[in-house]
Parts: sequence; structure tokens; C-alpha cells
Amino acid sequence: MRTLIVGAGATGGAFGKRLIDAGRDITFLVRERRLAQLTANGLTFRDPSGESTTPVTAITSIATGTEPFDLILITVKAPALPAVIESIRPAVGPNTRILPILNGLNHIDRLSAAYPGQVLGGLAKIVATIDDSATVVQMTPLSSVTIGTLDGTEVDSKIVDNLSVNGLKLVVADNMLTRLWEKWAFIASAGVICCLFRANIGAILAAGGREAMEAAIAETERVAAAAGHPVSEQAHAMSTGMLLEEGSQFTSSLYRDLMAGDAAEAEHILGAMSERGRQLGVGTPLVDLTLIQIRAGGGSGI
Repeated sequence: MRTLIVGAGATGGAFGKRLIDAGRDITFLVRERRLAQLTANGLTFRDPSGESTTPVTAITSIATGTEPFDLILITVKAPALPAVIESIRPAVGPNTRILPILNGLNHIDRLSAAYPGQVLGGLAKIVATIDDSATVVQMTPLSSVTIGTLDGTEVDSKIVDNLSVNGLKLVVADNMLTRLWEKWAFIASAGVICCLFRANIGAILAAGGREAMEAAIAETERVAAAAGHPVSEQAHAMSTGMLLEEGSQFTSSLYRDLMAGDAAEAEHILGAMSERGRQLGVGTPLVDLTLIQIRAGGGSGI
């Protein structure tokens, strides 16, 4: 399969590296600056097992008349999505499948409106970043992607085969929308807890924050339940295990972005959760308070 990966950052770079190593046909769609880095130096990737550099094929635009790709992975952050929806259009044919790896759910609605019947659901579990030398750094062995159709039908076996490679655990879910809601509820509650109290989990618990933290978890899970996708007992246990662990140094990715002066996904994660709550008649007071704080601060961690 011809696969286009939109973005060669932490997630796109890590997944792309695994696919290239397995002999898959991979092209990256990136910005000019990233293209210059990849052209000059290749894709440098480091994980707990070591570091390597791989030549890659990368482009900054797709010409009209280009042969359609079979699979398009979208791995950029939410604010880039509107531009991506248009930029990939020449690469999309009638049999192309689009697999976005983004947080939340609004991107599914937008992509499905633009490309009806061609969008899959996807979520990633990976702890990765790009360092100052433009190296993609996977900090733990954890690297998995869960995919599934939005209507519960089977995923094309060619896509499953294409993504089944060493170093990347593939999970095929038959309840993908529920899985997406579960992750959204988790990252939204984690964002509320860390951004509202401006600390890691252990410090917030030590300061007496358990009751408020439990309320944040319950709040986002109520929205998921009202949407018809209640969080499973297993997913709830995972959330409480991570977000109520004494002494934990865990912080949410949204909080880390906020401290770096970039809260770009706050509206996609928390703003959209607040809006869904209003639409479903579910109050989200802690989400709303966190949004006010982030908006008033202009995305600054100060």
C-alpha cells in the first residue's frame, strides 16, 4: 500500500520509522522547515534500544493529478487540521482510507464531512517528542495504535497488514467510537486536573486535591455516557489509577504545552468537551473553569 503520513513529528515520525523499517511505501507530507531537516539529515529516531537515521521521502504539497494514496495517516495537532483537509485532497481517491491520530472527536466530524465513508478512527499510545536536534525520541517502549471503522464493520485486511510491523503494536477495535470517547474523557480530565491546579498529580494529591480530581474524572465521563458511549469499568480504572496515584510525577500533555506557552489544543480537547456537554445537557463546571484560566492567560504558563 502507498501510505502518506501527514506530519513527521513525534507520533508521525515514530510510526513512520517503524513502517519504513518494515519495507512499507511511506511518504511524509510536512512543512518546509521539516522538509529541509529530513532532506539534509534523514529521519533520526531514538528509543530505549538505540538510535538510527533513515533516508525518507518527504514532500510539502501534493500536485493535482497525483496517483491517490491507499492510506493517509494524519498525525498533526488539531489546529493544523483545516489546512490538512484541503492539502490532502489531491491524494484522496475513491478507495483511499484516512486514519487521523488526534485527540478528541471533532476532527472525525470534520474529516467525515469532507470525505464521507473514507475515515477510520484511530488513537495512539506513545510517549515521544522531538528534541532540539530534530531527532524523534520515543522515551519508553510503549508504542501502539488502535484503529477501527466508525460503523463497526471490519477494517480492510490490507490496512491491518500494512500497519502490522515490529515495534508498533496494532489493536483493531470493533467499538472504535467508544474507545475514542474513553481516551477523550481521560485526556480532558487529566488536562483539567493539571492545568487548573498547575502541578503534577502527586503534588495536587498532597495538597488535598483528591475530591476535586475525582470530580473532574466523573465530569468528563458523564459527557461520554450522555453521548451514548459510557466509559468501561476497565477504562475508568485506568484513568483513576493514573490520575489518583500518590507521589506520581504525571502531568498531562496539555499542561506541558501550557507551561511551554502553547495551549493550542485546549479548545480541541476542553472547548469541544464543554460544547458537547452543553449540547447533551450535561454540566461541565470544572472544564469551563479550566478553559477560562487558559483563555485568560493567552496560553501562557506564567
